[in-house]
Amino acid sequence: MDTENFFDVAPIKEDWGGDGSGRMNLSGRFTAISQEYVLRQYQFFDTNTVPATQDWRVKGMPDEVVFGSRRLLSWHDCGASTSRVILPPQFKAPSGIFTSDLEIFVLKGKIQIGEWQLTKHCYSFIPAGVKLGDWQVLGGEDVEMLWMENGHTYYKNFPDNHPDAKLDEFIPVLDSKLLPWGKTDTVQFEVAKKKFLRKHKNQGGTWLLAILPHYDGRYPMIQSYNEEAYCLAGYCDIGDFRFVKDCFSYSPSFSILPTHISDDGGLFFVRIDRDLSKIGTVLSYKPGDT
Repeated sequence: MDTENFFDVAPIKEDWGGDGSGRMNLSGRFTAISQEYVLRQYQFFDTNTVPATQDWRVKGMPDEVVFGSRRLLSWHDCGASTSRVILPPQFKAPSGIFTSDLEIFVLKGKIQIGEWQLTKHCYSFIPAGVKLGDWQVLGGEDVEMLWMENGHTYYKNFPDNHPDAKLDEFIPVLDSKLLPWGKTDTVQFEVAKKKFLRKHKNQGGTWLLAILPHYDGRYPMIQSYNEEAYCLAGYCDIGDFRFVKDCFSYSPSFSILPTHISDDGGLFFVRIDRDLSKIGTVLSYKPGDT
């Protein structure tokens, strides 16, 4: 791939009518339990049941970089994907740049990236072309993370930041434990709490959602956007499916999601490609309504 031209790859148009400015590419994805895109059909599954590729590393990293493992959870033909990745204690990688935007959320362990250390529940957003320092797993234990690419990703040796890199969007490390809890944007989750990790220019975003104990959403919902979610702790019953730790969901735009209920509460990592504060993005729904 020509390093000078990789920024020319346009984001896909969102299937709810958006222009792709959020650069998440969540529309029209396949998942580990569906090898084809299914319109308006949500998919929930336990990521522990997804087979892991044991010889995984980012294309372009030198051969001496040890392999990690990857469970591929969702993906699009444009190269965008969400994975659960494990890097072993021996993992070291040289400095370089990625050819697409990358989001990282650490599930366990510790890793050094250049000057910064990321530990459990730390987040990073690395725009395409931003020069990173060396990578190294610390502490003698595996690092496990959610690894989210917005296109075909290559790792390249590059002397500095690419001239077109969006440095103003770079988040080297954000420790979510230090962030205050804020309110949610929708009536359906009014009694829940939210921590923004990154707000996109189209006002979609990446955040943590805490559902409080004794939560009852009462009605199904129509979601007019694309969503990915991963359970970090606790649970939420979504219809007949108990969404527990390590479960993943992909909900295409205009899906009708069953009622959400949790006696004990839970903590969830969420990515959404639209501004939820706008009227009509989340609608309570009773079957038979006209």
